[in-house]
Amino acid sequence: MDKSERAKIQNRLKRVAGQVAGLQKMVEEDRYCVDILTQLAAVRSALDAVGVQLLADHVEHCVNGCVHHGGGGKDPAAHPAAKTKSRQELVDEVRLTLSRFLK
Repeated sequence: MDKSERAKIQNRLKRVAGQVAGLQKMVEEDRYCVDILTQLAAVRSALDAVGVQLLADHVEHCVNGCVHHGGGGKDPAAHPAAKTKSRQELVDEVRLTLSRFLK
């Protein structure tokens, strides 16, 4: 993952952390349950967006980069953990990750 993508993800996660802190404050203040649930849905949506961004980056750089280069992991943007895996291992890993993410 390049530095600009990492920075975007870190910024999104900082916003999510702020939203979670806001949720804690709402509960402490005994705010209306529907308002808390609405904010909770916003946090879940924000986390999903981070997950989609990470998954897209993984597929682009780690999976495609390694598969494109014959599984040898020649793409410098690919993570070292992906570089050691075969094409089938990378595909299986994406399937497993998607099944966990979509639950």
